[in-house]
Amino acid sequence: MQHTKIKKVVVAGGGTAGWMAAASLAKLLGKTLDITLIESDLIPTVGVGEATIPTLISLHDLLGINEQEFVAAVNGTFKLGISFENWRDVGKDYIHSFGFTGRDCWAAGFQHFWLKGHKMGIAKEFGQYCGELVAAEHNKFAVTPKQGLNYAYHIDAGLYAGFLRKIAEENGAVRQEGQIVDVNLHPETGFIQSVSLKSGQTVEGDLFIDCSGFRGLLIEQALHTGYEDWTHWLPCDSAVAVQTESVQEPIPYTRSIARDAGWQWRIPLQTRTGNGLVFCSRYLSDDAAISTLTENVQGKTLNDPRVLKFQTGTRRKHWNKNCIAMGLSSGFIEPLESTSIHLIQRSITRLMQMFPYDGVRQPDVDEFNSQMMFEIENIRDFIVLHYNVTEREDTPFWRFCKNMDIPDSLAHRIELFKQTGRVFKVPTELFGENSWTQVMLGQGLLPEQYHPIVNMMTDDELKQFLATIAQGVTNLVGQLPSHQEFINHYCRSSAAVNF
Repeated sequence: MQHTKIKKVVVAGGGTAGWMAAASLAKLLGKTLDITLIESDLIPTVGVGEATIPTLISLHDLLGINEQEFVAAVNGTFKLGISFENWRDVGKDYIHSFGFTGRDCWAAGFQHFWLKGHKMGIAKEFGQYCGELVAAEHNKFAVTPKQGLNYAYHIDAGLYAGFLRKIAEENGAVRQEGQIVDVNLHPETGFIQSVSLKSGQTVEGDLFIDCSGFRGLLIEQALHTGYEDWTHWLPCDSAVAVQTESVQEPIPYTRSIARDAGWQWRIPLQTRTGNGLVFCSRYLSDDAAISTLTENVQGKTLNDPRVLKFQTGTRRKHWNKNCIAMGLSSGFIEPLESTSIHLIQRSITRLMQMFPYDGVRQPDVDEFNSQMMFEIENIRDFIVLHYNVTEREDTPFWRFCKNMDIPDSLAHRIELFKQTGRVFKVPTELFGENSWTQVMLGQGLLPEQYHPIVNMMTDDELKQFLATIAQGVTNLVGQLPSHQEFINHYCRSSAAVNF
């Protein structure tokens, strides 16, 4: 390994990944580092990912970001979860919400209590015991520290990159305009020494962060790291995106609408709506995908639809030699559960925790890669679950998904829940027991039995237990303003649409 002290960090590429990395490193470690971000005005960013998950709030807290200023600046709205429509079957919908459902006990999750109540005919739908889910259904929202709704954001990705750029530059990071045309390696160690720009300029560095998108200019084209292909589990390989005018008040959740050969997203901002169709090119042509999307949007389109191609999977190493891949250059697990920005954040956080001040050391590299791979594989399994556990057999695409081979780790989780109702979360994985339970129940997987500790309650006690939780949710949601009312009061954008 190369034990040169790390003083100069070069971020190759801008967009969300590049500016998140530059802002975080500059703000939190910047006094000891020289940080340069290379970005070309001629290379567009993908920038369609506009939905986030609650973990982003933690990074914003570290960066000292004022939430009201941030949401207004990115034309943002709030997100309590994702509505999955037609996924279980055509006409059957459910919401995967943030937060927690009901109340657990030390031996068993709430789903066990609910399951007995469901079998007795005294329980409401599972989601009715979750404040975030019911608030989403009623288009209600507020930031309430005491009541503690779990939430995330819908954002304009381009504006978010600009917002982060300001933080990065205020803390000493420097933006270098230019297009990288060559990556120069040390002849003996194979470490990256510098990158050459189209202008003829050379930018040297000790540590390089590859945020060059799907191309992977440093991590793949220069270092030949290799890629683990997951298309046999996640067959969608294309997306078409378009923006439309807002025609109604924004709802506090993302919509994911299953179509014949993929799924459509609908993400409301204060100024417009983001729309897209993720699809499998084996079952749908680009032209047919564009037609499917444009026929299923609301409001006038604001730009021409553009098609993106991708390969689901992950880089075999996210950290190779003195290069760390972040964002699309590190891999792609499609945007179904809005995890892309989260994985950028986790890469940044792990890098800062293991930052190689005295030079790159193999144990750090190995530990970083091991942790990233563990987290990514768990997210992969959660995404595959949505496709595989379904009652749909109405199109070739859905028949393939229902009958495809799945990872052994996922097969175990499904069978465990099916037979026992149990979900065990490993401490470092992203999606917890409540998320797995909501999606498995939502997709139609009902456990065969519940934990015997539930029988310690009498039937009347169980009925009262469930009723008390449901009433608490009703009381909470009844106190909340509408999503639009809260935005108007708290973080209205100067460009917001009036309704």
